[in-house]
Amino acid sequence: MSDLAEVLVTGLGAITPLGADTATTWEGMLAGRSGAGLIEEEWAAGLPVRVAAGLPVDPASLLDRVEARKLDRCEQLAMIGSREAWRDAGAPEVAPERLAVVIGTGTGGVLTTLGQDDTFEKSGARRLSPFAVPMLMPNGPAAWVSMELGAQAGARTPVSACASGAEAIAMGLDLIRAGRADVVVAGGTEACLHPFTIAAFAQMKALSTEGGERDPRAVSRPFDADRSGFVMGEGAGLLVLERAEFARARGARVYGSVAGAAVTSSADHITASDVAGQVRAVESALADARLSPRDIGVVHAHATSTPSGDLAEAQAVAKALGTHPVVTATKSMTGHMLGASGAIGAIAALLALRDGTVPATRNLDRLDPEITLDVVAGHNRTGSWEAALANSFGFGGHNVSLVLKRA
Repeated sequence: MSDLAEVLVTGLGAITPLGADTATTWEGMLAGRSGAGLIEEEWAAGLPVRVAAGLPVDPASLLDRVEARKLDRCEQLAMIGSREAWRDAGAPEVAPERLAVVIGTGTGGVLTTLGQDDTFEKSGARRLSPFAVPMLMPNGPAAWVSMELGAQAGARTPVSACASGAEAIAMGLDLIRAGRADVVVAGGTEACLHPFTIAAFAQMKALSTEGGERDPRAVSRPFDADRSGFVMGEGAGLLVLERAEFARARGARVYGSVAGAAVTSSADHITASDVAGQVRAVESALADARLSPRDIGVVHAHATSTPSGDLAEAQAVAKALGTHPVVTATKSMTGHMLGASGAIGAIAALLALRDGTVPATRNLDRLDPEITLDVVAGHNRTGSWEAALANSFGFGGHNVSLVLKRA
C-alpha cells in the first residue's frame, strides 16, 4: 500500500436545506439550525407525511434560464455544487484526459420521470419534452458536469441508494490512486420531493409520520430514544479531489485528504441494516488508510433517525472503533438527502477537523439507552482531531465508509 497516491481535497461545494453554498450550510450546522418544515404545497394534501427538508432557494434561480429548463432539479443541484467546488479549488488547470467526474444519485431525474409521465397521460406523446431523456437518466448530473469542465477521464454514476454520494468519493479516490486521473470532481445529488416518492417511503415505514404532533424542526432526531423515522431532504455535495503532487505543484489550498475508503455489500436484506456488513466497511476503510481505531477522533454518522438503522450503526461503530470517538449526526438538521447525504457528510467531517468543532446533534434530548456512543448533543464539541470517519449506508445492503484526515 505504500505506493498508493495521496489524495487531497482542494474544493468543496454544497447546496442543502441549510443554505445554497458550503459556508452557509456549515454555519447552519454549527448553529444547530433545522432545514425541515411543513410541506405547504397543495400536492401534499392527504399525504401521510407532511414534513420535509426542502431547499431555501429555487436552484433554477441560480442558473441561466435556458440552462435551467433543460436540467432536472437533481442536475441543477449538481451543477450548482460542482461550480462552487471548482471555483473553491481555484479552477485547476488540468489536461482533459486527466480530469474525471463521479456523481452519485439514488433516484436520478425522478421528478422529470413522474412529471413527463403525467404529461404523457394527459396530453399524449407529442407534448413530451425533447429533453426528457437526458433529464431523467441517472448519469445526467455527471454527464452535464463533465461537459462543462471538459472532463474526458470518465463521467461515472454510482447508484447505490443513500450510499451513492459516498461511493462516488470512494470511486474518485480509486481513479486517482490507479493513475487514471489527476483531478476528480466527486459527490452526490438528490431531488425527489414529490407526492409519489414521499408516499412510497412512508408506505414502507421509513419516514416519520410526525408533523402535527411535533414541531417539524424536531422530527429528525438521530439516536434519540423517541426517533420515529427520517425526514426527506434534497441537496448536493461535491468535492474536488486531487493527486497530492499535482495539487502541491500548483500551490492549491488543501482542506484535508481522503485517506481511505471501503465499499461492502451485506447481501442479506433489501432494506434492513446489517451490523456485520457495516463493521466490515469501517474496518476495511481503516486498513485502507493504514490507521487504527484509536486514530479516529470524529465520526459523522449516517444516522437517519430510524429506530433500527441508528441502533445498528451505533453497534457497528462501537464494535469497529470503540466508544471513544466524538459522534455527530447532521441529518438532524438537513434531513436525509439520500444520494447526496454521503458527500455532505464527508464535507462536514472535513470542516469539523479543520475548525476543531463538531456540530451538536439537534433534537437529541434523550439518548437511546441501548446506544453507548459519545454522541454530541446540546452544545458543539471543540478539540483537536487528526482523522474522521464518515459512514453511509443504503437500501440494497450498500455500506460505504470514508476516512478523512486533517490538512
